[in-house]
Amino acid sequence: MLLGFVFLYLLVTIGIGLWAARRVKNTADYAIAGRHLPLIMIITTTFATWFGSETVLGIGAKFVQGNLGTVVEDPFGAAFCLIFVGLFFAGKLYKQTLLTISDYYRQRFGKTVEILCSIIIMLSYLGWVAAQVTALGLVFNILSAGSITFEWGMVIGVASILIYTLFGGMWSVAVTDFIQMIVLVIGLSIIAVLAADMAGGADKVIAFAQSKDMLNFLPPATMKDMLFFFAAGITIMLGSIPQQDVFQRVMSAKDVKAATRGPVIGGICYLLFAFVPMFLVVAALMILPEATTELLKGDTQKILPTLVLEKMPLIAQIIFFGALLSAIKSTASATLLAPSVTFVENIYKHFNKHMNDQQTLKAMRVTVLLFSIFVLGYAMASRGTKIYDMVSGAYQVTLVGAFIPLVFGLYWKRATTQGAIASIVLGIGTWLLFMIAPGWGEVFPQQLAGILAAFTGMIVGSLMPQKVANHTGHVHHFAGSPERS
Repeated sequence: MLLGFVFLYLLVTIGIGLWAARRVKNTADYAIAGRHLPLIMIITTTFATWFGSETVLGIGAKFVQGNLGTVVEDPFGAAFCLIFVGLFFAGKLYKQTLLTISDYYRQRFGKTVEILCSIIIMLSYLGWVAAQVTALGLVFNILSAGSITFEWGMVIGVASILIYTLFGGMWSVAVTDFIQMIVLVIGLSIIAVLAADMAGGADKVIAFAQSKDMLNFLPPATMKDMLFFFAAGITIMLGSIPQQDVFQRVMSAKDVKAATRGPVIGGICYLLFAFVPMFLVVAALMILPEATTELLKGDTQKILPTLVLEKMPLIAQIIFFGALLSAIKSTASATLLAPSVTFVENIYKHFNKHMNDQQTLKAMRVTVLLFSIFVLGYAMASRGTKIYDMVSGAYQVTLVGAFIPLVFGLYWKRATTQGAIASIVLGIGTWLLFMIAPGWGEVFPQQLAGILAAFTGMIVGSLMPQKVANHTGHVHHFAGSPERS
């Protein structure tokens, strides 16, 4: 019966997504919802995109094995990413006529930087989407008591998301996100109330977490520990700023007010509500001490689903798994759409310069389909990797490769194409070196080494005599913004 209700929920969300798809007439509708979304929908789609499998299953599992400091990347870093986007980036980017974040790199630094950053951004989505696909496989496997294999669970989940994302793009994603966020917030809130009651009260759960030192946030006061803590904190906080899914939500807003306020409010809501899964997992340790002790030795991601299936009534189980699927589907749909739009707009069109708008729209839909198949294979090959680790690792490449060119392009008039290329090459190169060199990444954080190298490359490359022409054909520094140069 539980599995039947879950499939019914999937059918309902597919129907809503296909209904929203009727509004898609061109690429702007498909990629950024025609820039028509009001503030409330920017908040809900931002929150829903961030609140994925790693939040419901991954954060809690990571938290109970350590403390608040071990989840500094997400939710703390992830929430402040959205807040920073709204405060420092949304207003500047919204005023430009752009379909993707990579369009900005082309306008500011030229085609070479556009293509390099597009590849970096697309690669970063592999881990994030794979985490959602992995969670879908886990959910269907648990719900069917093993009757649906992990792999077939992944296939069913991806197919349910692909149907409406393929046809409706950002319109379908935004409308289904709105519905799914309501289900998510109400569902997890009800489960939290039930769990608190079973554990003897919310105060008892918090006291238990405190007794196990789970509420400690700062690391030991040693240079190495502080460096790794800082590096973890900035990975998603800064690495997710130059991402297409974030940019799509900014550009989908109907006005600059919604574009700037939506991510800030969404980020604050995300940070506050992300504590609910952590609370639930701690409650599970109290309610199911024997079962959770065994799970702590193996797959901690199953702690929360186990609590719900063993201790909650059927209606609560339906609510929980509906909320969980809402979280996964909203994130997965966004992360399938974003890299697909980037590929067509910023790479494929360079080889097919005479495509009209309808041909571009068709190419985007075909790319969504192909990317879905590719990610499904990647997720199956990556089985065994923790969901939280998949997501946190995904943002290192954009942190070291795409963040510095975006920031300096917006805020430093003297930034040049040569500086941007040097930043990308040095950032990625140093990051890879620290990743593969034996012992280097254990002494100094690889992502911190990469972003420091990227910063150096931008400064030195922009101030040195220009050997690489900018996109206008000149080799001198910009006297003003690139649009006026």
